Amino acid sequence: MKTFRAWFAICSLFLLSPAVFAQFTLIYVTNGNAITLTGYTGTPGGVTIPNFVTSIRFDVFQQCSSLTSVTIPNSVTNIGDNAFYHCPSLTSVTISSSVAYWGTFAFADCTNLTSVTFADGLTSIGPYAFYVCVSLTSVTIPSSVTNWGSDAFEFCTSLTNVTFLDGLTSIGAYAFTQCTNLANVAIPNSVTNIGDYAFAACANLNSVTIGNGVVTISEYAFDHCTSLTNVAIPNSVTAIEDDAFVLCTNLISVTIGTGVTNIGWGVLAFCSNLTSVNFQGNAPSVGSYGYEAFYADPVTVYYLPGTTGWAAFSASAEVPVALWNPVIQTGDGSFGIQGSLFGFTITGTANIPIIVAANPDLANGAWTPLQSCTLTNGSIYFTDPGWTNYPSRFYSIIFP
Repeated sequence: MKTFRAWFAICSLFLLSPAVFAQFTLIYVTNGNAITLTGYTGTPGGVTIPNFVTSIRFDVFQQCSSLTSVTIPNSVTNIGDNAFYHCPSLTSVTISSSVAYWGTFAFADCTNLTSVTFADGLTSIGPYAFYVCVSLTSVTIPSSVTNWGSDAFEFCTSLTNVTFLDGLTSIGAYAFTQCTNLANVAIPNSVTNIGDYAFAACANLNSVTIGNGVVTISEYAFDHCTSLTNVAIPNSVTAIEDDAFVLCTNLISVTIGTGVTNIGWGVLAFCSNLTSVNFQGNAPSVGSYGYEAFYADPVTVYYLPGTTGWAAFSASAEVPVALWNPVIQTGDGSFGIQGSLFGFTITGTANIPIIVAANPDLANGAWTPLQSCTLTNGSIYFTDPGWTNYPSRFYSIIFP
């Protein structure tokens, strides 16, 4: 039969500084080599969990109004359900790399929590771990984290910045739903899946960089991201699931890479400002309700020379399609210096959108957009008034 013993302050004084216990007492239960923090008496302020503790019981500090900070040592492997739920004075948390199991709502509804430090080596973040931590402003996710519970940072409405380190493989469902002040996200190449509703209703999200390892963008991943204006889907993505970008009402342009073979129902529906989607590969399947993919959008789909399936796609999706084929004419009389300006003619399908960009150094320089326009009647003459400011300059036509 297993033996259980309760350790009280009189036993623990030999292991901790007496100052720690000036206003409160921690209570433990032992089970062989396992020591579980089960309760406290008094009014804790800042708490450092002793480094002999292996687990923190459920509800231990739930609704503890005096708790201001907590440090969890490397000895702790388990944090129970609601362990620090609704601690309104808690402002900072430090979590060691040893925590393998998180109970649901471990730090949820800690409304004044502003800082969380995750140790390198941490492999998981639990479900609803920081749910409704409305004062949390910045989070760095270690590259070691591979297991991500759903809703981990949902309703963290003050969160403005999230840093994902390379090594993370998946972003969990509802991970940042309703993080209404999150402004930009860069998803590393190590991530393969963006979960359902991961960034849904992030109303101020205006920039998303999707890494080259992402394979699936799941249902409603960016639903109601009303500040997004442009999105580029990399070639690694093979499926964009139902309603992934539904109701992104300020989305203007989307570029979809060569790997996408299927787009889901309503994937870009009700994007009322979406005028252009540029596919880099062959036409994807849109299923039996293909017309819902771009429902209520003023969109034209553009495709590249040599790609196939666009007539059938246009019929299924009920959207106009057009060949995107701009060419800089170098062999006619328009190319070169005319008067004091350098210029050239660009031809292609009538009314396709283009951006002319320039770069002074192909090895180390950056492409700078110079002019955005459409090929009215299939042709436009471009001039560069700043060409004399550079010893050399290269030009390219890119999709808006």
